[in-house]
Amino acid sequence: MDAMQYEITLPADYDMGIIRERVATRGHLLDDFPGLGLKAYLIRERGDGSPVNQYAPFYLWTAPEGMHSFLWGPGFQGIVNDFGRPVVQHWTGLAYEEGPAASMAPRTATRRRSPVPLDLAPAQAVAEARARHARESRADGVVASALAIDPRHWELVHFTLWAREPAASERGSGSGASERFQVLHVSEPERADLAAQPTGTSVR
Repeated sequence: MDAMQYEITLPADYDMGIIRERVATRGHLLDDFPGLGLKAYLIRERGDGSPVNQYAPFYLWTAPEGMHSFLWGPGFQGIVNDFGRPVVQHWTGLAYEEGPAASMAPRTATRRRSPVPLDLAPAQAVAEARARHARESRADGVVASALAIDPRHWELVHFTLWAREPAASERGSGSGASERFQVLHVSEPERADLAAQPTGTSVR
């Protein structure tokens, strides 16, 4: 499993209805995309708990070939044509869990990014993160949750889809707080394959 996200930050007075219309008319195009576990079409709106307007889709890939086909193909080129080429963040998957609300449509997503401390062995950091992820994935309202790591910057990312608005206590506080996004659409052609993959491995 590979996790991927790019963030397109838009002007403060940008009409986010344009992004909503974009997703409504184009989101279905990836509903059958090979190698895609799921894509959550996410936005943040300034004033709604966010300092910025942002379009920030999050992807979970079951196979790297699917990710490559998207990035080098017409799908991502459409983003480049309309908004310029964004930085694509990439993490190696460590765990994926279906939550108690797996059968429900997600309304909200949270993303928590946390650095791996320099004085903590990578194996210990990953083991502790996996244990925490397994506990948090059982929370009421969780549709699905993924844990991944970027070993270049030694950063963990916890991504969760919710069928309800998560409580403040579930989002954390301070440097450990999650960022909240609205979910406009989810393409999930190979979501079942995410759950079927052994923990911490990728389909090759």
